[in-house]
Amino acid sequence: MEITLHDKSFVPFIDRYQLDEAITRMVADIQHDYMGITPLFIGVLNGSVMVVSDILKKYQGNCEVTFMKLSSYQGTQSTESVKKIIGIQTEVYNRDIIIIEDIIDTGHTVLDIDKLLKTYQPKSVKYATLFFKPEAYRGEIEIDYVGIEIENKFIVGYGLDYDELGRNLPDVYQLK
Repeated sequence: MEITLHDKSFVPFIDRYQLDEAITRMVADIQHDYMGITPLFIGVLNGSVMVVSDILKKYQGNCEVTFMKLSSYQGTQSTESVKKIIGIQTEVYNRDIIIIEDIIDTGHTVLDIDKLLKTYQPKSVKYATLFFKPEAYRGEIEIDYVGIEIENKFIVGYGLDYDELGRNLPDVYQLK
């Protein structure tokens, strides 16, 4: 079923069951790597809220969670400049950190987060994303946990938005 958000049309792309399978695989990998360790999950708002929620529901070990908010999109295009809006409110010094993103495309946000985190001196930092666009990624930082690799096309749903609409959709839609 095609949907319209503002002035754009979107078509079904990835359903909620495929999303659940991807999250389950990511959590299994994280649990394996962090057995006996209490990681601090840092969700990058607003888009990661559904991903973080589902990871926390499936994660079987001890963990903590906090959020940070950055923005680099305007409409359907990355502005390629990241604006820090809300910083980290939890102590991260000497902690094992897992940054949770909804989507990683160009990698500008990842680089900005990495620079910011280095000032706090964490023990380790890994990156998890539900969606990864390898053909768009220009970053040098390894993405440790990837749910689904996708083409470099604009998507909405499951936390991702088009000018703030579409975040609440349980499935993911692609720009028509």
